[in-house]
Amino acid sequence: MDVLHEHHENGNGHEVNGAVFDTNGNGEIKREIKEEDGSDDDIPWGELMEREKSQPSSSEKKKKRKAGSDSEEEYKPEKKKDRKSGKHKKKADSDDDDDYEEEEQKPKKKSEKRKKALSDSEDDFQTKIEKIVKEGVDEDDDDDDIPLSEKYGGKNKKDKKEKPKKKKKSKKEESEKEEESSDSEAEKKKKKSKSKKSSSSSSSAKDAKKASFTTTTPAKKKPKKEEEMEDIWEWWKEDKKPDGVKWNSLSHKGPLFAPPYIPLPPEVHFKYAGKHMKLSQDTEEIAQFYAGVLDHEYSTKEQFNNNFMNDWRKYMTSKEREIITDLSKCDFRQIDAYQKEQREIRKAMTKEEKLKIKEEREAEMMLYGVAVIDGHKQKVANFRIEPPGLFRGRGGHPKMGMLKKRIVPEDVIINCSKNSEIPIPPAGHKWKEVRHDNLVSWLCSWTESVLGQNKYIMLNPSSKIKGEKDYEKYETARRLKKKIGVIRENYINDWKSKEMRVRQRSVALYFIDKLALRAGNEKDVDEAADTVGCCSLRVEHIKLYDSGKINPDDAHEKEHIVEFDFLGKDSIRYFNRVSVEKRVYKNLKLFMQEKNPADDLFDRLDTSTLNEHLKTLMDGLTVKVFRTYNASITLQDQLNKLTNPKDTIAQKLLSYNRANRQVAILCNHQRAVPKTFEKSMEALEQKIKEKKEIVEAAKKEMKNANKANLEKATKKYERLKEQYKKLKISRTDKDENKTVALGTSKLNYLDPRITIAWCKKHEVPLEKVFTKTHREKFRWAIDMTMSTDEEYVF
Repeated sequence: MDVLHEHHENGNGHEVNGAVFDTNGNGEIKREIKEEDGSDDDIPWGELMEREKSQPSSSEKKKKRKAGSDSEEEYKPEKKKDRKSGKHKKKADSDDDDDYEEEEQKPKKKSEKRKKALSDSEDDFQTKIEKIVKEGVDEDDDDDDIPLSEKYGGKNKKDKKEKPKKKKKSKKEESEKEEESSDSEAEKKKKKSKSKKSSSSSSSAKDAKKASFTTTTPAKKKPKKEEEMEDIWEWWKEDKKPDGVKWNSLSHKGPLFAPPYIPLPPEVHFKYAGKHMKLSQDTEEIAQFYAGVLDHEYSTKEQFNNNFMNDWRKYMTSKEREIITDLSKCDFRQIDAYQKEQREIRKAMTKEEKLKIKEEREAEMMLYGVAVIDGHKQKVANFRIEPPGLFRGRGGHPKMGMLKKRIVPEDVIINCSKNSEIPIPPAGHKWKEVRHDNLVSWLCSWTESVLGQNKYIMLNPSSKIKGEKDYEKYETARRLKKKIGVIRENYINDWKSKEMRVRQRSVALYFIDKLALRAGNEKDVDEAADTVGCCSLRVEHIKLYDSGKINPDDAHEKEHIVEFDFLGKDSIRYFNRVSVEKRVYKNLKLFMQEKNPADDLFDRLDTSTLNEHLKTLMDGLTVKVFRTYNASITLQDQLNKLTNPKDTIAQKLLSYNRANRQVAILCNHQRAVPKTFEKSMEALEQKIKEKKEIVEAAKKEMKNANKANLEKATKKYERLKEQYKKLKISRTDKDENKTVALGTSKLNYLDPRITIAWCKKHEVPLEKVFTKTHREKFRWAIDMTMSTDEEYVF
C-alpha cells in the first residue's frame, strides 16, 4: 500500500499493481481487474471442469478453515480464482496485508444459490454453476462499464455495510457466457476487438483499460477540433519551393466582420448640458465607445479628448454638430451604467447560455479559421476583423482618442489562387479587390483608418509558411555565429576610420551587437509615438561618465560609462549603464560635439544604409539577425553554465528560467509587476509555512515509527520534503521574474531547438517549458531534434 499511496499523492494518474489512480485529486482509487496473459477466457468448459475436480472440494476446504490449517493462498478469493484457471497472476509487489485490505471492500455475502452450489458434492458442481451463470446473466445484463468506485462505494464506510444488489461476474462466468452465445454477432465483434488488442503494445493496452473505467458508458472517440482544423504537415521533409513562392494553391472563406451595432434601449439616455438628447445611430455608437473609457485614465488626457471630439463631430448630423460643441457638457453616465449592467448579465449567464455561445464561436472557427494550402488544412491566426472603437496607443501617442472606423467588405482585398472558390462577401457588398499573388502569405488585407497601416489576416504560427520563416530566421542566426568574429574585427577597425559616416556606423553596430538594441527607424513624432532605436538615438538619450559604478551596489568603479535612457518599442523605457571600449567612448564624445539635445547622435546613419552594409558582410544579414543571434547564444551559454544534471526537475526548470531571464534582460523584455503579485505571493508563503509544519510532523513520525512502519513513514517524509522544496523554488522563480516577460523571447528570438535539446538531454518534460502554442508553432523543431541521436548545439 505504501507504493500505491505515494503514487496517488503525486497525482500521476498512473497504473500501479492493477490500480488506476484518479487524477481529480480526491484520494479515490479506481480498481481494475487486469486481464493477464494467463486468462482462462479461451479455455473450453470441459477442461475447466477437469481442473476443478483435481482441486479439493468445498467441504474439505471448510474443514481446513475450521482447523486453521488452510493456506493464505487458498483463503484469499482472488488467489482461489487464479488457481482454478491453472495460472497465477503476475504481481508487481508481494501480497502483504496492506494490499489485501482493498479486497475487504468487496461484498462478502454470497447469494444463497452460490452458497448451496459450493456446499454440494463435486458430482453436481457443473450443473449448479451453469444454472447460476444463466440466472446471473438475467439478473445483471452487463456492468463492465460501471465505474468500480460506483459499484463498491469507494472508501465510504456506509457503503461497506450495504448489501450490493448486483454482483460482478467472475472471469469464468464470463467465459461460460461467451461459449453459450458464440454465434451471436456481438460476440464475434468482441473476439475481433480482442485479437486486435492482443497485437498492440502492452502500454497501449493499459491505457485502454484505464479509459474504460473513467466513464459509465464507452464513449466514441471524437476527433479533436484542432486535428479537424489542421493537418499534421511535415513540410520540413519536402523539397523547397522556388525562392519567393509561398504556395501553389490557396483557398479560404475570407474574414469574419464585426457584428452590426445594436442601438441603446429607449430608457438609456445621453445628456448634453443636463438635458436628454436623442442621437443618430452613428453618433450614438461612437458615444458608447467613449462611455467605455470613463473609468480609465485616458478620459482625463487632453490629447485623447481633443482627438475624440474632432472625430466624433465628423459623424454627427448637422443639427447635432450645432448643439454638441463642448465635451465637458456631455454626460455619458447612463450609457456607462448600461454597459456595466450588460457585463454583469453576461457574467451571470447559465451554463446552457454560455455553451450556446461557445458552440457558435466554434462553428465560426471551423468555417473561417481554416485555409487550405497546397491541399493541406492550416489554421488561420486572426480571421476576425477588429471592431470599430477608439485608438488608445501606448505611451503618449499623438493620435490617441481617434476613431478606428468600421471595416466593410469594400475595404478588403482577398488573396487566393485562381482555381479556388473566391470567398463570398456579405449580402449587398463586394470586395475591394481579388488577387492571386503567391509571393505573399496573407489571405486578406485592408488599411486601418488611424495610422494608415496595412492590416492582414495571416496564417497561424503553427502553419507551414510561418514555420519556414522561423526556420530560415534561426538558420541565418546560426550562420552569423560562424562569421561574427570577422564582422566584429571589421567594425572595431572602423572605429578609427577617417570617414565620419563609417565611424558612426561601426559604433552603432557595436551597440547592436553587444546590447541587442533594435535598429530604430525615422518617424514623424506628430504622427507616431516618440520611440527610438539605435540608429535614431538623440543626444539627449545618452550621458557619458569618465568613471563610475554600473550598479549602486558595485564595490568598484569602471571607466568609460555610457548611460542610455530612452523609450523603445511599445513605449517601454530602456535604461542601462554600461562600460564601453575607450575608442567607442571617444567617438561618442566626438559625435556629440556642437549638437543640441534634440539632435541625432548618428546624424549620418539610418537603418536602410546600415542593413545595406550588413548584406555585404553576409547574405541575409540584417540588424534583426543580430538580436536573434545574441538571444539564442545567450540562452545556450547560460543553460550550459547553470544546469546541474543531478538536480531535480524543479531545480532544472529554475535554471532554465534564470537563463531565459538573462535573454529577456538583454532584449529589454520588461513588464509591470502584476496587480495580483503581492496577493499570490502571500498565498504562496502561507502554503510554504503550512507545508513546513507538515514536513516537521512527518519527520517526527518517521523517527518514532516502529520497524514495520518505518519504510512507509520514510517514503511519506521524503515525498513531503520534495513538495516543500518545490514550493520554495516556485517562490524564488516568481519573485525573480516579476518584472521580466519571459514569453516574448521564447516565442520570437530563441532557437527552439536549444530548449528541446536541453529537455531531451536532462530528461525534463517539454510540456514544462513549452506551452501547447509553442509546441504547435515549433513542431518542425521538435521533429528535427528528437529524431536524431546527435545533440543539437546552436
